[in-house]
Amino acid sequence: MAKLTYYGHACFLVESDGTAILIDPFLEGNPLASIGPGEVRADFIIVTHGHGDHLGDAIPIAKRTGATVISNFEIASYCGKQGAKIHAMHIGGSAAFPFGRAKLTQALHGSSFPDGSYAGNPAGVILWMGGRVLYHAGDTGLFMDMQLIGEAGLDVAILPIGDNFTMGIEDAVRATRFLKPKTVVPMHYNTFGIIGADPGAFRESVEREKLASVVVLEPGKSWEF
Repeated sequence: MAKLTYYGHACFLVESDGTAILIDPFLEGNPLASIGPGEVRADFIIVTHGHGDHLGDAIPIAKRTGATVISNFEIASYCGKQGAKIHAMHIGGSAAFPFGRAKLTQALHGSSFPDGSYAGNPAGVILWMGGRVLYHAGDTGLFMDMQLIGEAGLDVAILPIGDNFTMGIEDAVRATRFLKPKTVVPMHYNTFGIIGADPGAFRESVEREKLASVVVLEPGKSWEF
């Protein structure tokens, strides 16, 4: 079994066999965050792209906990120069870790550091851990190659639904068709007014077509899979 905990926006903690993987730790300044950067645990931190609402508190958390930051080369190098342990990757590449395996996927979005400088290509990530397969899409629009990602045999897909900067509900439903996960979890909505969305409407659309089960997590809540 593995456990998924939602901390608001696109931040999740995935736990399996005693290992904690924190994804996109935007906590400080996140109005929906249920925990602060000084409280969260992490053995590994995955950053999908360089925007402040995803890179977030990765560096101070990594330095406090000793966690390894996994990201593209540019973001990993940026974090490493500030004292964090790192493992650099790029899209299409995978690597073995003590928890299992991680592979970066493409994402249709942008990626820059808070100062506007280049932060490499945005990504999603597939995790194989504890006998389960999880896909966190990062910030992305819909793309046909999600069908290839679905060939990994996904137990869980975490998809943005907030529209404007990412997929909205309609495209996230189409993404669910492409990915064919057992369960889909919505993210990246209602943090700010411009990405307001109704996760209940997303769940209704997905379940009406029997595409997957839908788990809607409130910030701070967990779900085992």
